[in-house]
Amino acid sequence: MDILSVRGASVIMNCSAYCETPPKIEWKKDGTLLNLVSDDRRQLLPDGSLLINSVVHSKHNKPDEGYYQCVATVESLGTIVSRTAKLTVAGLPRFTSQPELSSVYKGNSAILNCEVNVDLAPFVRWEQDRQPLLLDERVFKLPSGALLVGNTTDTDGGFYRCVIESGGTPKYSEEAELKILPDPEEPQSLVFVRQPSSLTKVTGQNVVFPCVAGGFPTPYVRWTKNGEELITEDSERFALRAGGSLLIPDVTEEDVGTYTCVAENENETIEAQAELAVQVPPEFLKRPANIYAHESMDIVFECEVTGKPTPTVKWVKNGDVVIPSDYFKIVKEHNLQVLGLVKSDEGFYQCIAENDVGNAQAGAQLIILDLDVAIPTLPPTSLTSATNDHLAPATTGPLPTAPRDVVATLVSTRFIRLTWRTPVSDPQGDNLTYSIFYTKEGINRERVENTSRPGETQVMIQNLMPETVYVFRVVAQNKHGHGESSAPLKVATQPEVQLPGPAPNIRAYAGSPTSVTVTWETPLSGNGEIQNYKLYYMEKGQDSEQDVDVAGLSYTITGLKKYTEYSFRVVAYNKHGPGVSTQDVVVRTLSDVPSAAPQNLTLEVRNSKSIMLHWQPPPAGTHSGQITGYKIRFRKVSRKSDVSESVGGTQLFQLIEGLERGTEYNFRIAAMTVNGTGPATDWVSAETFESDLDESRVPEVPSSLHVRPLVTSIVVSWTPPENQNIVVRGYAIGYGIGSPHAQTIKVDYKQRYYTIENLDPSSHYVITLKAFNNVGEGIPLYESAVTRPHSVPDPSPMMPPVGVQASILSHDTIRITWADNSLPKNQKITDARYYTVRWKTNIPANTKYKTANATTLSYLVTGLKPNTLYEFSVMVTKGRRSSTWSMTAHGTTFELVPTSPPKDVTVVSKEGKPRTIIVNWQPPSEANGKITGYIIYYSTDVNAEIHDWVIEPVVGNRLTHQIQELTLDTPYYFKIQARNSKGMGPMSEAVQFRTPKASGSAGKGSRPVDVGPDYKPPLSGSNSPHGSPTSPLDSNMLLVIIVSVGVITIVIVVIVAVFCTRRTTSHQKKKRAACKSVNGSHKYKGNSKDVKPPDLWIHHERLELKPIDKSPDPNPIMTDTPIPRNSQDITPVDNSMDSNIHQRRNSYRGHESEDSMSTLAGRRGMRPKMMMPFDSQPPQQSVRNTPSSDTMPASSSQPCADHQDPDSSSGAYLGSAQEEDAAQGLPTAHVRPSHPLKSFAVPAVPAAGSAYDPALPSTPLLTQQAPSHPVHSVKTASIGTLGRTRPPMPVVVPSAPDVQETTRMLEDSESSYEPDELTKEMAHLEGLMKDLNAITTA
Repeated sequence: MDILSVRGASVIMNCSAYCETPPKIEWKKDGTLLNLVSDDRRQLLPDGSLLINSVVHSKHNKPDEGYYQCVATVESLGTIVSRTAKLTVAGLPRFTSQPELSSVYKGNSAILNCEVNVDLAPFVRWEQDRQPLLLDERVFKLPSGALLVGNTTDTDGGFYRCVIESGGTPKYSEEAELKILPDPEEPQSLVFVRQPSSLTKVTGQNVVFPCVAGGFPTPYVRWTKNGEELITEDSERFALRAGGSLLIPDVTEEDVGTYTCVAENENETIEAQAELAVQVPPEFLKRPANIYAHESMDIVFECEVTGKPTPTVKWVKNGDVVIPSDYFKIVKEHNLQVLGLVKSDEGFYQCIAENDVGNAQAGAQLIILDLDVAIPTLPPTSLTSATNDHLAPATTGPLPTAPRDVVATLVSTRFIRLTWRTPVSDPQGDNLTYSIFYTKEGINRERVENTSRPGETQVMIQNLMPETVYVFRVVAQNKHGHGESSAPLKVATQPEVQLPGPAPNIRAYAGSPTSVTVTWETPLSGNGEIQNYKLYYMEKGQDSEQDVDVAGLSYTITGLKKYTEYSFRVVAYNKHGPGVSTQDVVVRTLSDVPSAAPQNLTLEVRNSKSIMLHWQPPPAGTHSGQITGYKIRFRKVSRKSDVSESVGGTQLFQLIEGLERGTEYNFRIAAMTVNGTGPATDWVSAETFESDLDESRVPEVPSSLHVRPLVTSIVVSWTPPENQNIVVRGYAIGYGIGSPHAQTIKVDYKQRYYTIENLDPSSHYVITLKAFNNVGEGIPLYESAVTRPHSVPDPSPMMPPVGVQASILSHDTIRITWADNSLPKNQKITDARYYTVRWKTNIPANTKYKTANATTLSYLVTGLKPNTLYEFSVMVTKGRRSSTWSMTAHGTTFELVPTSPPKDVTVVSKEGKPRTIIVNWQPPSEANGKITGYIIYYSTDVNAEIHDWVIEPVVGNRLTHQIQELTLDTPYYFKIQARNSKGMGPMSEAVQFRTPKASGSAGKGSRPVDVGPDYKPPLSGSNSPHGSPTSPLDSNMLLVIIVSVGVITIVIVVIVAVFCTRRTTSHQKKKRAACKSVNGSHKYKGNSKDVKPPDLWIHHERLELKPIDKSPDPNPIMTDTPIPRNSQDITPVDNSMDSNIHQRRNSYRGHESEDSMSTLAGRRGMRPKMMMPFDSQPPQQSVRNTPSSDTMPASSSQPCADHQDPDSSSGAYLGSAQEEDAAQGLPTAHVRPSHPLKSFAVPAVPAAGSAYDPALPSTPLLTQQAPSHPVHSVKTASIGTLGRTRPPMPVVVPSAPDVQETTRMLEDSESSYEPDELTKEMAHLEGLMKDLNAITTA
C-alpha cells in the first residue's frame, strides 16, 4: 500500500510470494530493476521486503520518492509482479497560515488556522498555554491542521499554537490568544466562520465537512443530504464534531451527494452546500483463470474490472508487458487471446488495472501439455510445475495412422477447404476426429482447427491472408489419443483481384414522407469497367436488408414508411464481382399528418362546468412524424353547427372548462404534427352535472352489494350510492372471518367489482363496503358469505355465462345478451342446456327477483317500470348441473311520459291580496322520469276548449305557484299537467276557486269538480243546519231505523195520493206552464242570472243522475216527493278515501251562472250523507225505508221533475234537508258497477232536478266538521236497474253526526197528481223496497 514518510526516517515495503519452489524476489522502482547488491541504503530482507534506511529528500534531490513494485520469479514456472505502491516523502515543515488573535461569544464555536502542506497535516498537533491539547468530539483537528473548538466555555480561553513534528526538531507556529466573550445584550446576525467545500475522496478514507457558524442566540447546526435530513445522533455513518462539522468515516460510493449545512437560531437560518465525490480503486469482477492447453490451440484469458474513474488494463507475461500482435490480441475490451500456442507461451499472465487512485493485479498460469496427455476438466487452482507428472495419461491402445490424400479442394483469397481420406488403420473412421494444424510458411507458430463432428473428413480454414503460402497437416485422434500426422501440404491463397472500391460521396435525402433519393460517385479504384451498382437499404431496427440494381449514380426508393429512419449503402460491381461496400448513411423520411386517430378517448365529468379528457397517442407506426399536439373539438349535442376548438400540448389529457351546466357535449380529438392534423376519433358524449358534486359530507351507502363465494376467493360486486350529487373518491372493502375489520382494500371510484383472494375454504366471512371521499368514509353495507369447501372439481364444471350486457330498448323493455365459454367459438348450442335470467330493482329494497328461462344467448325482458335501474344476472343449467350466477349487468329503462296527473291540487287566496291566489300540488305518483316542468291551466268556463284556457308554465322543481290580477268575486277552474323529457302527462281534475269579493271576504276552494253531460240544475234547494257527531249505532239499531224510514215513506205516499185525487186537470196545466216559464231557457243555455243555485251535493266521482221519466216532454211536472229523515242513522265518512280521482268519470255537465255559484259557495252547513259499503252488515236481513212522522209542507215554488220508469232506475238515496220555504225533490243516483262507491264530499243529499246543465261544485266541509273520524275502507255494491236479476249483496248504512233539525212537510195546496202518475210512483216505491229486501236477504 502507499506510504507517507518524512526525511531521514526508515521505510519497509512488504512483499510475499508463495510457491513449492522458493521464488526469487526482486524490486523495481518506476519500472526499473533495483541493484540492491551494491546499495548501502536499500537492502532486501529475508522475507522479500524492501528496507530503505534514512530516506533522502531535498528540494532538488528525491531519490527515494516514486512507485515500487515487487517481482517474484520461479525458474521452471515464470515470473509474477505485484501491484505498485507509491512512496511519498513529506516536505520541509512550513506554515501556510498561522493562528491569529480571535474572540468568540460563549457557547459559539471558534476556529484557529494552522494551514500546512497536505503531506505534513498528519504531523500537526496543538498546544494551549504551551501544554499539549487533548482532542475529543468538542475540540477537533481538521484534515488541513486547523483547530475547531465547539460550544466554547471560559476554560477554552488562552494562548494556542500548533507544532509540526515530522522528525527532527519540532517547528512551532506563532502563539495567538482566544478570548471568550460574555453573551451580548442584543441578538447578533448569523454568519459562517468556516463553510464546507466540495471534496473528492477515495473509498475507505475519512471525510470531514467543516461548518462553523457564529451569532447570538447561539446557532444550532444540522445537516441534510440531497435535501433529506441526516440523522447524526447514534449513527454509525455520520457524526457531528466541534459543534457542527460533519464526519463521515470510511466513505463509500453510497455517500456521494450534496451536503447542506443548516445553521439556525430563533431569529434566522443560513445554509451552505458542498458536493462529495467518491473515487474507487480498480476492483476485479472476473479474474483470469489457470489454463491447460496443447500446442497450436487458441486460448483466451478473461479479465473484467471496475473502478472510478474507469481503469485502464494491460497484460503482463512473466513480468513483461504483452504487446498486441497477430497472435496476441485484446478482445472484448480487456480479455487476452493467444492464437496458435507454442511451448514458449507457457508462463504467468497477469491482468493489471490502474486508475488515478490505485491499481490492482490478478494473474493466471498457462500450462502447455504434450499431445498425448489429456487436458484435465478442471484447471489448476494454484501455481504448479509445468511437468506432466500430475496428470493421468490417456488410456493405452493403438493410435490411428496418418490420414491419406490431404488435398485443397477450394482455394480462395481468404479461405481454403481441405479434404482427406480416413487412415489405413481405421477405414471406417466413424469414431475419429481430426485436428488440422496450419501456419504461414517460415513461421513456427502453428494454429489448429478441429472438425466439428466424428467421421467428418473436410474442414474450412478461414481468416487467411491473400496471396500467402500456408502449410497444412492433419492428425487423426481416437479414444487413445492423437495418431500420426499427415505429410505437410503447402497451399497458396489466391491473390485478391482488383474489385471496385467503395463509391465515394454517398448521400441520401428524403424527398417525401415515403421516398428517399440516394446519390453517389464512381469508385476511384477498380480493375475493369463498372458494370452496375447494388443499392442496399434497411429500416432502422430491422434485420432484413433489401436491395435494388441501379445502372446510374442515383436512385429514388419509394413506398417507404413515413417518418422512419432507413440506412443505405452502395456496392459497385465489375467483371470480378462485388466491390467494397460504402459506409451506411442514415436518413429519415419526411413527416406527414398522422394516419390514425388517437386511441382510448375517455371523458370524466369533473363538475357542472368542466370535463376532463384522457386519451392515448395513435398506434405506433401511424404517427407519421413527431406528435406536436392534439386538437380537441367539442360542441353541444343540441347545436350541431356550434363547434369550438381547443389545442392541447403533447400531454395526454386536457381539462375543458367553462361549459354550461346540465348540458350534453360531444368531443372528438385528433393528433397533430408540423404537417397538419390527422383523422379524428368518433364523437364521444358526456353531460355536465346539473349542479356541482358535494364533498362537504361523506358519501351515502352504496345502493347494492353482492357476493359470490368460491373456494379460496369471494367476488364482490356493487352499485354506487343512489345520491349521485356527493363526490365518491373510491370504495373501501373490509373483510375477515366473523368480522369485517381484519383487512381493508381500497379501490378506485370507477370500479364496480373486486375479487378477494387467498381466503380459507369453508369459512364464514363478513364483508363490508363503504364509499369514501376526502371528508371520510360513508355508511357501510354489510354482507356475509361462506367460502366453498375444498372438493375434487368436476371434470367439466359449468362455467357461468360471461359478458352479460343489458341493452335498453324502450321504457319497459331491456334485452339481455351473454356469452357462454363452455360453448364452441361459434357459440352454437347443440345440447339441451338452458339459461335462467333473473332481474330485480332495488327500489323498494325488499323487491324479489323475477326469473325466466331461455334457450338462446339472449332474452327480452318486458313489463319493466319506466326510468328504473334494474340488475340482471344469468346462469346456465345442463342436466343436473348448474353454474353460479354471472356477474351482474345493470340497465335503466328509458323515461316515459307521466301516466298520472299531479296530486293534491289545492287553491288558496293570498292573505292581503284578494286578486292573487296560490296553487299548490304534489308531483304525479307515476312520474316515469324526472319532472322538468308543470303547466297550470285556468279558466272561468270549465267547459271551454282547452286551448282557450290561460296557461302558466312552472319549472319542475316547484310545487307552488302564484297567479295574480284575477277578477274579484269570480269562480275560476284550475287544472295542472306535468311534463318530463318524453312529453306531457294527463291533466288533473278541475279544481274550482272563487276569488273574494271586493270587501275582502275570503274565496273558497273546493275539491275537484266532475261535470257531466247529463246534469241539469234544480230550481231550488234546501240547507240543513250543522250537526254534531254521534257515536255509530250497532247494526240491529240501524235495521230498525231503516225499516221505520220505509214505513214512514209509504204512509207519506198514501197521504199525498189522497191530496192528488182532489186536484183538477186545470191546476196541473197551470203548474206545468209555471215550470216552463221559470226554467225553460236555463235548461239549455245555462246562462240565467235569476235562478237559485242547486243544493245538490253528491260525490262527483260515484253518482250519476238519471231522469225519473223518459218522456220526451222537455219540462213535465216534477213529482213532489217527501224525503224521510233520521239524523241518528247516518255516519260520516272521511273524504280522504277519495283516491285515483283521475281514473273516474261522471255524468254531470253544464254551466252554472255566477249567481248560482255564489249561492253554492256561501253554504257551509253540514249535510248528512249515505254510503253502501260491504263487510259490516250481517246478511239475511231486509232493509226498508219507513216514512217519518214529520212531514214537509209543499213549497210555493214547486220543483219540476221528469218521471222515470221503475225498470230504468238504479236505486235511490233518500235523505232530507231544510232551507227557508223550499223543498227538494227525490234524486236518483246511479252507482257505476266498475268503481267503488265513495262518500259524498258534502254531507247533505239534496233532490235532483230533471234536466238542467250547471257545473256542480263541492266544498270539502266534512274534514272541517269531523276531522277525527277514521278513514273507512269501503267496498261498494253496484245497484242495478229495478226489476233486473242481480246477485244479492249486504248493505250497510253507516252512522253520521247528529243533525239537530226539524223535518217538516212542505206542501203546496195546489199540487195534485193524475191517477196514472200516482200509480207509476207507487210502483216505483214498491220496486225500491223489493230491491232493498233482495239485497239485505242476500
